[in-house]
Amino acid sequence: CFAAAMPSPVNEGRHCRNGLVGFQLPQTFDVACSISRSYTMDEMRILVVEDETGLAHSIVAGLKEECYAVDRAADGEDAEFLAETNDYDLIVLDIMLPKINGLQVCQDLRSRNVKTPILMLTALDTTADKVKGLDSGAEDYLTKPFSFEEFLARVRALLRRGPLVASTTLEYSDVRMDLLSHTVTRGDGRIELTAKEYALLEYFLRNPERVISRSQLAEHVWDQYFDPLSNVIDVSVSHLRKKLEANGGSRLLHSVRAMGYIISDK
Repeated sequence: CFAAAMPSPVNEGRHCRNGLVGFQLPQTFDVACSISRSYTMDEMRILVVEDETGLAHSIVAGLKEECYAVDRAADGEDAEFLAETNDYDLIVLDIMLPKINGLQVCQDLRSRNVKTPILMLTALDTTADKVKGLDSGAEDYLTKPFSFEEFLARVRALLRRGPLVASTTLEYSDVRMDLLSHTVTRGDGRIELTAKEYALLEYFLRNPERVISRSQLAEHVWDQYFDPLSNVIDVSVSHLRKKLEANGGSRLLHSVRAMGYIISDK
């Protein structure tokens, strides 16, 4: 529930998919808006995933009064279908959902490369719950009851950020890095790395097929006390390269004469 009064619910256009109720935005809407206009592709589109009907209608009504285009899903299964089918600017996602819970929905969407920012909305308010929500791939977490003004502020902040570029995993070719467990695999084999080798590989994976200079590596991987005259970067890259190739893997880390290094499978 909201800590502040909310507008009365509005009717929402609906369509059915395999017996599941989804929501389809009408071409125009009648809610009072600072600028009355028809729905266009330039309008910010938000998916609200909430099974509590009264709260869902209130959130949808409030967002529409702010001139956002809004769709609604009432369970996790429908949420995944709509999120993968449509191009949303933001997903407001409850955790305790029928069929598929919100944490799993978030993980599923991220694993399928859906980069839409996610705001989790839930009554689960312990620190452990918040950590689980954020680690599952959400960008923000708001507990119920909440002020609608704060909710709108968080919505605006997430919309300003645009689509996600972050994920809980980094992948290039057959190398995969899990940022939560700090594990690295190549194919089916696990690669044991030192902390510095891990940081090096992470930077390369975030910048695939780009030449990275030694000064860039020094700035992003080493601290302010790094000695620029030492050969520690070359030695560390050499060790990382050997570990990546240890089980017969093809070369991914290449030296670029007088320029630096690049991770590439080409």
